[in-house]
Amino acid sequence: MWMCIRPDYSIDPGPVMKISDILARTRPSFSVEFFPPKDQEGMERLFETVGKLRPYAPSFVSVTYGAGGSTRRLTVDLVQRIKREAGLETMAHLTCVGATRHEIAEVLDQLVTSGIDNVIALRGDPPRGETRFVTPEGGFSHASELIGFIRARYGFCVAAACYPEKHVEALSLEADLDRVKEKVDLGADVLITQLFFDPEVYFSFVAKARARGITVPIVAGVMPITNLSQIKRITAMSGASLPPALLSRLEGVGADAEAVRRIGVEHATAQCQALIAGGAPGIHFYTLNRSRATVDILERLR
Repeated sequence: MWMCIRPDYSIDPGPVMKISDILARTRPSFSVEFFPPKDQEGMERLFETVGKLRPYAPSFVSVTYGAGGSTRRLTVDLVQRIKREAGLETMAHLTCVGATRHEIAEVLDQLVTSGIDNVIALRGDPPRGETRFVTPEGGFSHASELIGFIRARYGFCVAAACYPEKHVEALSLEADLDRVKEKVDLGADVLITQLFFDPEVYFSFVAKARARGITVPIVAGVMPITNLSQIKRITAMSGASLPPALLSRLEGVGADAEAVRRIGVEHATAQCQALIAGGAPGIHFYTLNRSRATVDILERLR
């Protein structure tokens, strides 16, 4: 048996900045995702990136968990520090991997005490070296369970993930949409998509989600391509597809890293323009802790 001491919400840790409210008044918004660095050098590079992106006034910044929830403490520290030092709204990733309900409640309590108003609730990937997700003893099996737990006990804005080309473990997009609907019914306020490269994939997914009665904002996740072998590896793991014409252009420049980056920025810029024109409420950039490509895109969008 476990016990969770709920935080005292009468203590005001600072202004409430929920992402759902930001999206309601800022269209389109843009936001960025970072991951916790492994060492001090990486930390310094991360905050250089934060500094370069800060003048573009991102609506919020998210910080991931490491594989298997291995950076749980660092994630909490980073969202606190970015909000405090850079003045940017932050969102902490929270996964079900390797954590009991009590441990998850402790993290949520820390976030409340620190004045963090937003979390994204995820099942999470298996730890390195493992091929399937195993439910921790005393923990959660699905993101929907985690969302329900958070909504019943806390006042966070809760975001959740969705997959325009379906989750790699889902039998079909229709079955995956059932999972997304469950997340929203249990309290998800915002959805953020997995990366994709064809705007029509996003618009088709949104239309199907709306037909299912999913009405919350669906933010588009965009990853600028800067490295061909890296993006092939990422898409293989995530189930996202590279449009044949884009893949052909990338492969055509071979090992010319700068040409790959240029093509990636051009494609992501056109992708963002189409998403904004089509009414996407926001774009969430997967930065891989680098600023150059995202800054180039934002300058072009201006």
